[in-house]
Amino acid sequence: MKYTLKFQGAACLLAWSVAFSNISGALDLPTFRLEIADGKFHPARIEVPANQRIKIELHNTGHGAVEFESMQLRKEKVLAPGAESFIVIAPLSPGKYKFFDDFHQNGQGVIVSG
Repeated sequence: MKYTLKFQGAACLLAWSVAFSNISGALDLPTFRLEIADGKFHPARIEVPANQRIKIELHNTGHGAVEFESMQLRKEKVLAPGAESFIVIAPLSPGKYKFFDDFHQNGQGVIVSG
């Protein structure tokens, strides 16, 4: 019985440490804010470090729904008016990665990794 309790305690501690490390890792990511309003991005150009995971906070400050989309990054996220969300992007090689608002084709931007 004592052996079972020790094993369960160790398993619980391991689960907590894994969960905490995942949360801690997400908090340490370089984070960039991107506002989207009716097809326009602010800023339209985001410069990020190369070869490092990043987090982009998306904020829809417009009056209609928007969709952040990037074919190159294989990411898309729909936001209702006033909604906020985020995406995490795997380490990027140096270069330019285009994104756009799929609901407003005139709105485009670029992430520059370098």
